[in-house]
Parts: sequence; C-alpha cells; structure tokens
Amino acid sequence: MQCHYACRTGEHGIHRRTLLSAAGGLLGAASLGGFVMQNPAVADQLRSGCKRILNIFLHGGVSQFESWDPKPGTDTGGPFRAIPTSVPGVHICELLPHTAKQMHHLTLLRSLNTHNNDHGRGVVEMTTGHKQLPGSAYPHVGALAAKMLAPEDFALPGNVLIRSAGPASNPAAYLGARYASVVMNNGQPPAFTSRPESLSLASDQRRNQLRSQAHDRFARRRRTADTDAYTYSFDQAQDLLSRRQVFEVDQEPQADQDRYAVSEFGRHCLLARRLLEHDVPFVQINHSNYDTHYENFDFHIEQLGEFDQPFSMLIEDLAERGLLESTLVCVMSEFGRTPRINSRYGRDHWGKSWSIALGGCGIQAGGVVGKTNDNGTEVVADEVDHGHLFHTLLQAVGIDSFQELDIAGRIFPIADPAKVPIKELLA
Repeated sequence: MQCHYACRTGEHGIHRRTLLSAAGGLLGAASLGGFVMQNPAVADQLRSGCKRILNIFLHGGVSQFESWDPKPGTDTGGPFRAIPTSVPGVHICELLPHTAKQMHHLTLLRSLNTHNNDHGRGVVEMTTGHKQLPGSAYPHVGALAAKMLAPEDFALPGNVLIRSAGPASNPAAYLGARYASVVMNNGQPPAFTSRPESLSLASDQRRNQLRSQAHDRFARRRRTADTDAYTYSFDQAQDLLSRRQVFEVDQEPQADQDRYAVSEFGRHCLLARRLLEHDVPFVQINHSNYDTHYENFDFHIEQLGEFDQPFSMLIEDLAERGLLESTLVCVMSEFGRTPRINSRYGRDHWGKSWSIALGGCGIQAGGVVGKTNDNGTEVVADEVDHGHLFHTLLQAVGIDSFQELDIAGRIFPIADPAKVPIKELLA
C-alpha cells in the first residue's frame, strides 16, 4: 500500500546523495565471475560453511501493539486480539496469522529502548549499531557482512538491497564502495546490467578490448590508486553482466512465482530466497509504509496483510531447504509506535519500548526475550538498544563483534565497544 507519510520528514524521499551512493555501490560491489556457479562441487562446499543475513526493514516504524507485543483489553491496546502461535504461551497480534504458525522458528525481542523518535537517525542506528553523531559514519550491517562473510573469490555481490521505498543504498562508510549495496529497485535486476540490443556481442568485446589496451598503455606510465580502483570497478561491473540471471525472479519455478505473487513484497521475498540460495551474504528487503500517524489500524491491516503470508512462506521455505540454520533473519524498523492513540486514530513515533523479531542462524528459536508492562509504556525486563542488537547480529553469524579494523592506519571498532551481545538471544 502506498501513502503519504504524515510526519513529512525528508528521510522518506530519495536524496541525490543517496542516489549517487547507490550508483557507486553498483560499480564497487558487483564482483562476479563464473567460478562458483560453474563448479557445483565448490558451490556445495561454500554453501555448507557460509552464513548469511536476511534483514527485512519495515520502514516508517511498525507498531509493536499491532505486531509482536499486543496488549488487548488495555487503554493502549487498540481493537485487535492476541492470537496463539506455534510456541505454547507466546501470542502475537491477529494481523499476523500466517507468521504465528512459524513462530517456532523465531524469537521476539520485546525490550528495545533506542531513545530515538527520528526516522533518519533510527534507520542509521538500527543498521549500524552506533549512535549517530555529526561528522561520523559507520558501515551498514550489510557492508560488514559482505566483507566478513563472503569468500575472497565469491562470484556474486555480497550486499544486496531490494527496495520499492526507503533509503536508496546501504552505505559502506570507511569500508569503501566495494561493500556498498547493489540496489534492486522494485525487485528488478540492477540497472545497466543488460547489453543494449543495438550492440552486438562481438562489438561489445571489441570495445572492451580497446578499452583494456588503452588502460594498459596508460598504466605503464601513469598508474595510480585511482586508476586501479576505476579499472577494478569496471571489471566488476562487466562480470555482473554475465550473471544477471541470478537476479531474475522469473527464473524461479512458475509454481513458486504464483505462490509468492500475492503482492510486490511477495515477489521481493521470492527474490531474496533466490539470492540466499546463491549464498549472497546479505540481503535486505524494504517494506513501507508504517508511519501511521493517522488511521493506524486500517493501515496496519493492509500493510501487515501484505507482509504476513509472504514472510511466513519465506521462513518455511528457508527451513525446509536447510537454509535457515545458516541464515540469520531479522525483522526490524527504525522505532515503534506510541502507546497513546492520537486524535486521528493514529500512533506516533516511539523508541522507548518496542519490539522486533529474529530467527535462524545463531538465534535461540521459539522464545521471547524482554518484557514491557501491561500497557506497553515501559520496558520492565532486559532492556537493550540498537548497540546490543548489532553485537548480537554479528555474533550470531560468527563475526567477532569486539574486533577492530585497521583502515589506512586508523582503527575502527566494528560495533559499539560500550555494548555487549544479548546473550539470551544467542544459541
């Protein structure tokens, strides 16, 4: 469902800077060759040991009351019931009946207090694990996953963003453009990855040969780090052309296409499954719009109606195919929604006591961590924030979240050294 954001903040638009960043990420992150795809034995060996992250970001701020932490019958609870799930004693909102059947694969974190009510800041802090400060920039979890989880000779991009709304890229910050996201707008293959019909394969090869000769001649006399970086990016982009089919959801069996085709988000979930099956270390799906300052209940009926069935099918498919045990799944937002229902039947921004869902690789399944009070206005047990969550995501896939990276002589901690993992979540 598409609607206008009531709070009218600039973060809901696509900015020129993020658009340019996405274009740079396409060239920098597209490292493709035929080695893995053409050698099934090697692909199977990599699959047996590789780990992946699937992050589903519900942009705008999904309501915890209408999803993971319902409070029916209270002054804040709203009109919806809580329903039982596949985990005895665990209930979620009735707007998620299909997801309720997969709860034995998931765990709920109900004790987030991120001290933030701003969209842009919330997106940054939830995906980087660091407090946003002026002049600071930290890599998105996808960039870190691409760097830490992909083998050196991995034949696909390590960080893929599937979006129809939300930020236009997942920034890599000090890691460099190589690890920024390859963006799939509306689930389409990355732009400019198909040869124009007017250009024959032979002509394209001759053109590239001429370019290569010119580069070699230039490099013998004036080779610099900048020219090497340009050539590296160009070669990566060229390789991407030969592996474009990996990004085409139409390559999936027709039965699966029909099953997931309940919405655009459904096709995005099928595409994510395809990428994860090809061992892409990080995939993020953006789903919007949850910024429900008015008509919160009607919007959540529609938005979570789009989310519920495809998400549950994706979790079930990953489990049946043996991928869930090596794929960490996280469903997050930038914050939650206020307990108070405003005069427009909406809920406003709320970072004080809200919830997310996790499952798969490295996560205890079928549980609940943390607790809010009876009407959801306060965290009363196991309070954590984005910094603790970021440590947890990295540790779950085997990355030492306390390590530091040496980037051109500067030392960067990859997660906030003042925070620790949420041990109750980790398997």
